[in-house]
Amino acid sequence: MTLTAPDTARGTLARTATSLSSGHLPRWAPWALLVGSLAIVAAPFGIASISSGSEFNLAGTLILGAVVYLVLIYVLSRIVEDGRKATDRLITGVVTAAFAIAMVPLVSVAWTVVANGIARFDADFFSMSMRGAIGEGGGGLHAIMGTLLVTLAATLISVPIGLMTAVYLVEYGQGGRMARAITFLVDVMTGIPSIVAGLFAYALFALIFGPGVRMGIMGSVALAVLMIPVVVRSSEEMLRLVPNELREASYALGVPKWLTILKVVLPTSIAGITTGVMLAISRVIGETAPLLITAGFTDAMNYNLFSGRMQTLPVFTYSQYAYQGIPAEAYVDRAWASALTLIIIVMVLNLIARLVAKFFAPKTGR
Repeated sequence: MTLTAPDTARGTLARTATSLSSGHLPRWAPWALLVGSLAIVAAPFGIASISSGSEFNLAGTLILGAVVYLVLIYVLSRIVEDGRKATDRLITGVVTAAFAIAMVPLVSVAWTVVANGIARFDADFFSMSMRGAIGEGGGGLHAIMGTLLVTLAATLISVPIGLMTAVYLVEYGQGGRMARAITFLVDVMTGIPSIVAGLFAYALFALIFGPGVRMGIMGSVALAVLMIPVVVRSSEEMLRLVPNELREASYALGVPKWLTILKVVLPTSIAGITTGVMLAISRVIGETAPLLITAGFTDAMNYNLFSGRMQTLPVFTYSQYAYQGIPAEAYVDRAWASALTLIIIVMVLNLIARLVAKFFAPKTGR
């Protein structure tokens, strides 16, 4: 039997009425309420902007529209459904709105850096230094290499120290007096300002080489001071997540404790440890103040961490923006391109860390 158009319309209305009377809102209802709320709020803002000749208040529209939506969805859900479902929809809307608000600065920063840094994101920027460059031209190769070398050296210094400290706290400390003292000092180091780490590294090397010394390794030591507490805390938590049954099974087979840690505990937690190391690197790779004091800045290439000043991307970004020449646009473009390069380096390092964690993580399947 073929249904006619009136029969189809009556069927649709019947299903809608059944959905409303059965204690469940239709799937399209939240989206319709959201669009309607934004339209209701946008109308007065649009009229006000047209009458005053000002720009449309998009932020105010989104915020007030979200508030109106939360009120409407709660009231409508309480009428059609019940109080429990209405509260669930309200909390879902609040969490979604909080997520959207948290994404606003992230997207804004990413868009701003990409839009401004793409102007000098060319071959010259990645193949030239600033030696002899006046005004336009030049590049940031010396800063890129300096950042990679200084951060690599800081990682080589901090990761073994931090990882072995975490192993002691979890496997040997057993909540003793020494372990509690180390935990307290690590917590204190987590909150020290970065400039203090720079001053510590400068004072240490000034006692050995004399005042006024600037070297890339000094910057690595300063960054390592900032990285060590992050590595310790993250690695400690990952090691504590390893089940004791794995340790006991290894001990039952006659494996000594040091070999159990090396062959069982560390491989089991390698994914989390790698993530913690990447968090530590991301924490320090953009630091400017300690590198200004220790590594200084230069316009020439320097591959030797133990001799002479060394430029890094954060310091290069600061110097290009703070000490603008003629034309000023060239210096600003280089600063934005340097910031974009730094963000890309962090993204690549995080991708590599994920691949390493996935490759070395223990296989759980049979």
